[in-house]
Amino acid sequence: MDKWLWHARVVKARTSAAALVESGHVRVNGAREKSPGHAIKIGDVLTIALDRTVRVLKVIAFNERRGDAASARVLYEELGEGPPSSQRN
Repeated sequence: MDKWLWHARVVKARTSAAALVESGHVRVNGAREKSPGHAIKIGDVLTIALDRTVRVLKVIAFNERRGDAASARVLYEELGEGPPSSQRN
C-alpha cells in the first residue's frame, strides 16, 4: 500500500506513505489499515486523511515505478473529498 500511495503521488516520499498508514490515517474499503505492506487490488477504495483534507481514491491501476504527475493520475479515480479531519469522528 505504501508503494502505491507513493507511486500515485499522494505523498512525496515512500517513508511518508508508510508513516501515514502506520498512524491509522488510511482506510481500505472502510476498514482502518495500519500495515504499510498491506496488499491492495484494483477496485479498492482508499480513504486517506491528509493534513487538512480527506481524499477518497479508487484504485484503477498499478505502476512498476514512480512517474510524473500525469502517469500517477491514471492509477486512481478521485471519488471525492470528505470533511476536514478536524470534523471527522
